[in-house]
Amino acid sequence: MKLHELRPAPGSNTRRTRVGRGIGGRGGKTAGRGSKGQRARNTVPVGFEGGQMPLQRRVPKLKGFNNPFRVTYTVVNLDALESFEGDEVTPETLRAKGLVHKRGLVKVLGRGELTRALTVRAHGFSSSAEAAITAAGGTVEVLPPPYGDRRPPARGNALTNR
Repeated sequence: MKLHELRPAPGSNTRRTRVGRGIGGRGGKTAGRGSKGQRARNTVPVGFEGGQMPLQRRVPKLKGFNNPFRVTYTVVNLDALESFEGDEVTPETLRAKGLVHKRGLVKVLGRGELTRALTVRAHGFSSSAEAAITAAGGTVEVLPPPYGDRRPPARGNALTNR
């Protein structure tokens, strides 16, 4: 079999019906649109659902998605730890000094210089911060999140109104 010998199966391709060519022929007069009405006059808007509230008006109008299980960190940089008094840095001591918010996980970021050895305990470290702390002779200890090894508890406006 060659490419030019290919043909569709017999009866699969039928000629299109030419409608609206006078009342004498098949498919004339109303041309398969019934008699009168919205569908016969070709005035149905896109998305019209028979008077029911259409889908584009039923769905919420807010854009985007807010993940209720997102893990957010309060950050502290190395330059803040440089001016920190004491050898041991924990989330509690940072909160007591007012360097981080009273709630949330604490993450140490690598902006600034660290010249002295510190023992830093936090929930997260950037790689540059971890390298700078160990280079200064300090130690890094990653604290486990308070919710364990599972995902964090859900929070947000959608969940408080239930």
